[in-house]
Amino acid sequence: MARALASPRPAAPAYQPRRPEKTILYQVLAEHLETFLARVEADQTRNGLPRFVVRELRAFLACGILARGFSRVHCTQCGQDALVAFSCKGRGFCPSCAGRRMAETAAHLVDAVIPEVPVRQWVLSLPYDIRFALAYEPELFSGVRRIFLRAVLAWMARHAERHGIAAGKSGAVCFVQRFDSSLQLNPHLHVLVLDGVYTVTDDGVPVFQGTPPPSNDDVARLNEVIAQRVRRFLLRSGRFTEACEHDDNNDDALAPISQAAVYGTCAQERTRQTLLGKHPDLAAEVTDRRCTRYLGFSLHADVRISQLCPDRLERLVRYVARGPICNDRLDLTSDGRVVYKFKRKWKNGARAVVLSPTAFIERLCALIPRPRRPLITYHGVLAPAARLRPAIVPTPEPPDPTCSHEPTSRTSNPKPKPPKRRGQRRYYSWAELIRRVFLTDVLVCPRCNGRRRVLAAITDPATIRQILEHLSLPATPPAITPARSPPGFDCDYGA
Repeated sequence: MARALASPRPAAPAYQPRRPEKTILYQVLAEHLETFLARVEADQTRNGLPRFVVRELRAFLACGILARGFSRVHCTQCGQDALVAFSCKGRGFCPSCAGRRMAETAAHLVDAVIPEVPVRQWVLSLPYDIRFALAYEPELFSGVRRIFLRAVLAWMARHAERHGIAAGKSGAVCFVQRFDSSLQLNPHLHVLVLDGVYTVTDDGVPVFQGTPPPSNDDVARLNEVIAQRVRRFLLRSGRFTEACEHDDNNDDALAPISQAAVYGTCAQERTRQTLLGKHPDLAAEVTDRRCTRYLGFSLHADVRISQLCPDRLERLVRYVARGPICNDRLDLTSDGRVVYKFKRKWKNGARAVVLSPTAFIERLCALIPRPRRPLITYHGVLAPAARLRPAIVPTPEPPDPTCSHEPTSRTSNPKPKPPKRRGQRRYYSWAELIRRVFLTDVLVCPRCNGRRRVLAAITDPATIRQILEHLSLPATPPAITPARSPPGFDCDYGA
């Protein structure tokens, strides 16, 4: 049975096109990106930035710009047309694309993956000494993720057995985040774990049974186990010496940029990275309720969502699947430096981080994930090939036909699509995601409140210019400042 949201949503207001060229993020990249890339290419000791980093940086400058292409939507009642710009579909820092992906992920998990059972969030933060190696080498980070998930799911099974539930299995959805509130490179894991286990009856029917919450001692012992296993895994990988020093033999420009982004410095300050160093072998320290620290590893497990709160679950999924940049928290100083405000004041009283434009672009480069590396994985009974998954996941609701993003034809007679099966992926239209999250409907006409439909996707440059000039809209994209000569290059990396 599909999960219904607890409270009805109000009617969506009319869609207002965004103006990305007016944001500080766009202005900083438009003015300083080419200079930054020229500076990186001029370094003879490195091979330059990887192509996926440069491609995403430059693609952002075309995201949301009508002169780069758009879709044409038409109101069937009053005949009014509107233009909706294309997106860059970046996975790194684009606020618009990250928001769309966040909304789609939350809608899919709540509607078609996570059963109507309690869910607990487990968060694992890692020591500074190993963050660069895990962020730069996805294979190492995948190994750490496997260690963490196996430890948590095995503990759930043992915890249930201690309370009289034998042969129970739990499930989890794991999210990778690569940033913190100051835009430093901080790879860590947010895991939504079913707060209980499934057992199978004699008839083969899976039944969910809740378990008591973990105690502070449970979280502390589990943190110690995870830290020790991660240390052994990294030493066996061959990327760390017996003295726990990281073997840094990377020759592209992304390596020093990522190292600097871990510690919040600039790429010119090179320091060798170590694994855990020579720390005393102490027991895990409990810092808060169900939150412990051990040798730089931090494990938190105090957030729990009841099965009666689907709205809270969707908000939690949006939080763990969010992007690193919020346009509303960006500002500029009088001398042109970038200010990124924190959502909450830090314990030391800091409220924002101040970066030069080139240091800010360095942070963006470090936050872009490598292609073909998933940021969301499924484990336990929620794994794609799990035997119990088809029987426990909810059945997705059919898509809203009024939010279809596909162009329609007056002469076409499409065949009806079969209903979705349990566990089958449902792809949400872009208009439906906007309406679900931002309460804005791009397919509602502001003149007559009639329904719009997508007529065509305009990609030909000559047609784009002709339409925009006819509508008195800018027909050329915003100007991108070319690379400046080295004497004019801004090399102030002060934070």
